[in-house]
Amino acid sequence: MATNVRSSGIVGYNVQTAVDTKHHLIVAHEVTNDMSDRRQLSKMARQARSAIETDDLEVIADRGYFNSEEIKATVEDGITPYVPKSLTSGNIAKGLFDRRDFHYIEEDDEYQCPAGERLPNRMKTLDKGKTMHRYWSSNCQSCALKTKCTPSKQRRVTRWEHEAILESVQKGLDRNPTMMQIRKQTVEHPFGTIKSWMGSAHFQTKTLKRVSTEMSLHVLAYNLKRMISIMGVVGPLMTAIRA
Repeated sequence: MATNVRSSGIVGYNVQTAVDTKHHLIVAHEVTNDMSDRRQLSKMARQARSAIETDDLEVIADRGYFNSEEIKATVEDGITPYVPKSLTSGNIAKGLFDRRDFHYIEEDDEYQCPAGERLPNRMKTLDKGKTMHRYWSSNCQSCALKTKCTPSKQRRVTRWEHEAILESVQKGLDRNPTMMQIRKQTVEHPFGTIKSWMGSAHFQTKTLKRVSTEMSLHVLAYNLKRMISIMGVVGPLMTAIRA
C-alpha cells in the first residue's frame, strides 16, 4: 500500500499529512511549529503504517523531505520511501560536471570521473555527526576536462558512509518514474479542499494544542465526506462506524 506525505504552511504552523493513494483518505496528520519538512519523513511514515496496519508500506514525498538520516531511518523501519534528491549544487549552472557525473565503483571504493580517471578514497571526516569519505585524483591538473570540472586544484567527491541507501532509493525512483505524478494527483486535493473550508482566516484558535485539535476536526470532516463519496450512501458508513 502507498501513502503520500505532504505538508502545508498555514499561518505559522506546518501541517503534515499522510494520504492513502488508493482512496485519498488522510490516514495520519500532525501540526508542528517546525516549518521545515526535513525531519518529518520517518515520523509521518510510522504514523501512517500504524494507522493502516500494514507491514508493506511505500511512502511518497517531494524534495522538501529529502534528508539522508530520515531516509535511512525510514528504510530501517521496513518502509520503502520515494523521495527525489534535493538539487542544491550550482555546478550545472556554472557549466561544470555535476556530482551525478561521477560513477561510484563499489568493489574498489573509488569514483570514476567523466575523463575516466579513478578517484580513490583519501580520507574520512566527521561532518555534523555524519561520517563522510572524501575522494579525489592526483591527475586533475593535467586533465583536459579540468575547466569543465573544477576551478580548484582537484575535484573532490564526498560520500556519506550510508550513501548506498540513498542510491537504492534513487534506483527505486528510476524504476518507477510515475511516482511523483501519483504524489501530485493524490495529495493536492485534500489540502486544497480543507484550505477552502478554512477560508482566508485559516485557524480560528491559537496555541499548538488548540490548533492541532482544530485541524483534527477538519481532517475528520474531510474523511467523512470522502467516505460518503466512495460508498455512495450514508447507511453502510454509519454501520461501519458503530462496529
